Amino acid sequence: MTYDRALPRAERLAMPLARDVAEEVAKQYGVCIRPVPLKRLDTHTGLWEIIDVPCGATLEAKCPPCAKRNRHLRMAQCREGWHLDEEPTITPDEPDDEQRWLVEFRADVQTQRDQADQAGQDTADLDELISGLDEEINAAGMRGNVLGRTIPKRNRSTRRRQDAPELPKRKMINSTLGRTFESADGKTYRPSLFVTLTLPSYGKVNNGVPINPDTYDYARAARDALHFSKVVDRFVQNLRRVAGYDVQYFAAVEPQKRLAPHLHMAIRGTLPRAEIKQIAAATYHQVWWPAADRVVFEGDHLPVWEDGTGYLDPSTGEVLPTWDQALDRMDEPLHVIRFGVQVDVQGVLAGTPDADQCIRYLSKYLTKSLGDSLDPDDQAQRDHTARLAEALRFEPCSPTCPNWLRYGIQPKGAKPGMAPGQCRSKAHKPDHLGYAGRRVLVSRKWSNKTLAEHKQDRRTWVLEALGQTDEPPDPHRYVWKPVPAGDANVPPLAVRLLRSVHERQRWRAHMAQLQAQADGQDLSATEEVAA
Repeated sequence: MTYDRALPRAERLAMPLARDVAEEVAKQYGVCIRPVPLKRLDTHTGLWEIIDVPCGATLEAKCPPCAKRNRHLRMAQCREGWHLDEEPTITPDEPDDEQRWLVEFRADVQTQRDQADQAGQDTADLDELISGLDEEINAAGMRGNVLGRTIPKRNRSTRRRQDAPELPKRKMINSTLGRTFESADGKTYRPSLFVTLTLPSYGKVNNGVPINPDTYDYARAARDALHFSKVVDRFVQNLRRVAGYDVQYFAAVEPQKRLAPHLHMAIRGTLPRAEIKQIAAATYHQVWWPAADRVVFEGDHLPVWEDGTGYLDPSTGEVLPTWDQALDRMDEPLHVIRFGVQVDVQGVLAGTPDADQCIRYLSKYLTKSLGDSLDPDDQAQRDHTARLAEALRFEPCSPTCPNWLRYGIQPKGAKPGMAPGQCRSKAHKPDHLGYAGRRVLVSRKWSNKTLAEHKQDRRTWVLEALGQTDEPPDPHRYVWKPVPAGDANVPPLAVRLLRSVHERQRWRAHMAQLQAQADGQDLSATEEVAA
């Protein structure tokens, strides 16, 4: 349609925007709609060019093509590791120059600190430097601490709770594969499990909405959502003790209609269903935090900050107890989280339709946020969500959460400007429904590959299909730099999207031509498309 200013205003406003059309076309061709422009210098030719890098978003609401690629990547990761028939071999990477330098420098500073301490000199500056170096070492891609635990661990009783059943325990073997079974005809089967775990009931619901909101336990629902990842970790620990081997898993966290998180888990190997249910029933996690049930400060009556001292009671001027002081006064946990009685266990064989269906189900909601399960047209569900959000608003989500001030306790690492109800953690955001952990949980020995290696496999397959070689690039050839905002050299987004669509069209035509050659078909139509 040709744009004509003589058209009535209503008709002109009804026309689609060119940028919106470009985005829709880009989605159809799997092109990122939020590309990040970067400047690349080719040191061999001396030429600068603008390269669009995919944003890598995992949520469909941000970028559907990138989210779809991430979903397919996770599906491949799940499929390759679920029925692995060889032990994975994971060897630590060799340290690079930066990692070596950090550890060597850390050793020199530690020696200076020890000498200063023996001489009776102040070591505060060196202690601060050491603390910063430890953080850099962890951020540099090294597991563990150079000196192990530098702060004494607060001891808690490890005796199982009396209200938790005991668990059987098998002798551990050095394996991740689980048992195999041989049929009468000599065929070997390696079954695995698909397990679904849910949280307990907080009150009767109808279509995901409480029948009686006044009796629905929103406080417990909020705390269970906040600490759900911890009870999942406990379940894995118990599972490995009972199984007797290093159980590997691929799991996804999703919301139920009642807004509580639940877990779908693909487990390599098999155990009796009764044992899985027994493990779930015996799994719990104790949250050893100070009491957060009695409100001390709220409204305009809030603690005040004093430099060098911390937060004070506005009425008495007394210093509020610090996080460590509050922990020292504890004699029982703040909260105990357990799984509900609904535990679903299915046996799955490799290469069957059931396995493919479970993999699709595991990845079904990975491109959506937890809050996307809500029906915006359902007033009852919106009210239910609002009540849960209110319960989460003042619930402490971590030791550093500002909400501790509401209960008369200084958060860990307290600093000025904190106020209850203003925590920036994603656990308090409506889209997360209290769950701030990772949506995909994958054990280290699942597929014997990292996610980056799975991505490289897909890249290699595409290049081979296009008849190109995937040679490792020269790491010193290109220099990358971010593009400043408003750079005049960056074309409009619609233009960049159309260029990427054209490039994708060429790839598809080339792949179609190669496929036609492999099938021995007439290439005339394909060549016409490629031209």
